[in-house]
Amino acid sequence: MASQLSAAASMSAAVPQFHGLRGRSVAALPPVRAGGKRAQGIRCDYIGSATNQIMVVSTTLMLVAGSSFSMATAISLRGAPPAAPRARNSGRLVRVSPPRGGARVGRRSLTRCVSAAAADSSGLAPVAGAPAWDALGGVSVLAAGTGDAVPLTDLWDPTEGVAVVALLRHFGCFCCWELASVLKDSMEKFDAAGAKLIAIGVGTPDKARILADRLPFPVDSLYADPDRKAYNVLGLYHGLGRTLFSPSSAKIYSRLDYIKKATKNYTLEGTPNDLTGVLQQGGMFVFRGKELLYSWKDEGTGDHAPLDDVLSACRNVPVA
Repeated sequence: MASQLSAAASMSAAVPQFHGLRGRSVAALPPVRAGGKRAQGIRCDYIGSATNQIMVVSTTLMLVAGSSFSMATAISLRGAPPAAPRARNSGRLVRVSPPRGGARVGRRSLTRCVSAAAADSSGLAPVAGAPAWDALGGVSVLAAGTGDAVPLTDLWDPTEGVAVVALLRHFGCFCCWELASVLKDSMEKFDAAGAKLIAIGVGTPDKARILADRLPFPVDSLYADPDRKAYNVLGLYHGLGRTLFSPSSAKIYSRLDYIKKATKNYTLEGTPNDLTGVLQQGGMFVFRGKELLYSWKDEGTGDHAPLDDVLSACRNVPVA
C-alpha cells in the first residue's frame, strides 16, 4: 500500500501548472467540431493534457486512498451495471424521433421532449405517456439532512409541478462541487421559473452533508443515491473511459477560475465508500408533472448541461 500511495503521489507531482484545485493560467482550447480527422486531433490533444492528467490523478488518488489497485482493476473490468437490468430500464425511457424538416435538437446527448401540441410547431415527434416517470416509480433517494428514504417521484407535484433533477457524479468530485455551486447560484432563477431543484449524488447522506456544509449547498435540496438506482434507470454513463479519457471533459478548461472558487473548501472525504461510484457520470432532467421536458447525459467528467437550456426547458421554451 505504501508503494501504491508513493506511486500516486509521484503522478500528482507530475501534473503541470496545477496545485491541488487551484489552477494557474491554461491556454483555452479552440472550438471543437465533431467528426473527421479534426475530432481525432482534438481527442489526441486532450489525452495527456493538463486537464486529462488532473482527472486521472484525482480519480486515482480516490481509488488508492480507499483500496488497493486490485480493487481498481476490478472496478474497471466491472464497467457498466449488469446488462439485463439496464436493458429493462432503458426500454422504458423517453425516446424522441429524429426531427422533421431539418429542425435541430442539439447534440446527441440532449433530448428535447414536448407535448403533441408543441411538436406541431417545433418539428419534434410527440411523446406519448410518461415512460421516464414510470421508470423512476420504484426509485427512492435518501434525504441529506435526515437520511430518510423518499420516493423520487414524490418530490414534486405529479400534475403540473416543474422539477429540475440534477444528478451529480458523486460528492467527492470537484467538478460536481462546481456544478452544485452553479445550481445554488441559480436558485432564484429556478424559483422565478416555478421550478424545484432536486440535486442527487452518488454516496451516503453523510457524504452529501460534507458537500452541503463545506460548499455550502441547501441541504433540503440535496439527496443521496448510494446504489445509483436513479442513474441506472435513466441510463446515465458509467465506466473508466468516460470518467478519465472523454474529450468532452476538455470543456472544463474554460471554467477553471470558477472551479477554483467553488472548490476552496473541497475535500476528498465526500468520495463514496463504494468505489464504483467514482466512475459514474451525471445528467440533468426537467419534468413538468409526469412529462419529461429535457434530458441531458454527461458524456464525460465535467460535461454539464448548459444552464440556459435547462432554464428554457423550465419555462417550456424550445431549445434551439
